[in-house]
Amino acid sequence: MIIKRTIEKEILKDLPKATFPGQIHVVQTPWEAEKAVAYLKSCTLLGIDSETRPSFTKGQSHKVALLQVSSEEHCFLFRLNLTGLTLPVITLLENPNVTKVGLSLRDDFMMLHKRAPFEQHACIELQEYVRAFGIQDKSLQKIYGILFGEKISKSQRLSNWEADMLSESQKQYAATDAWACLNIYNRLQELKRTGDFEIAPEEGKEQEEQIDKTATVTEK
Repeated sequence: MIIKRTIEKEILKDLPKATFPGQIHVVQTPWEAEKAVAYLKSCTLLGIDSETRPSFTKGQSHKVALLQVSSEEHCFLFRLNLTGLTLPVITLLENPNVTKVGLSLRDDFMMLHKRAPFEQHACIELQEYVRAFGIQDKSLQKIYGILFGEKISKSQRLSNWEADMLSESQKQYAATDAWACLNIYNRLQELKRTGDFEIAPEEGKEQEEQIDKTATVTEK
């Protein structure tokens, strides 16, 4: 596989849409949160993300409303605006034996820390992890597009994450984001294990190489 360093928006928008293929569980009570965490603690690797209700008024802000935690088969949407950041969820975030993979984790944890104090452990930041594979893009959409040839829809990003009921589109969007982080990490781990990848040359260098080849042929 040849890994591109970047992908253009024009190419990205024409790619087929990626969607989480597993089961989505909406967690709305502390009891449901405890039950969900019991399952998640049995996993060694999880994808995580969060969503906050957008503010369209200057000076107004909201606390993080949703925490998405996904395995390959199940994604749990913790509605923190209803339950708060419960102790079971905190113990999951602090668990050193469960690796959590995400993108822009610093922002996610900054928002989560406003709900309750905790110390996160065993976290992998994809924006840093992808650099070793030559990927220069930092957005989830672009990284996913480079590795899978699919696009992740961002249509629900500015929707109301504190709505009484989350729409099916919101659920799928939220689950896909967390699962995509896990999927990216698993793909890169597989490529690293097999060594079956090449990093595409930088555009400038590629052009220089073509000029050098042409010059060599001309000299002959």
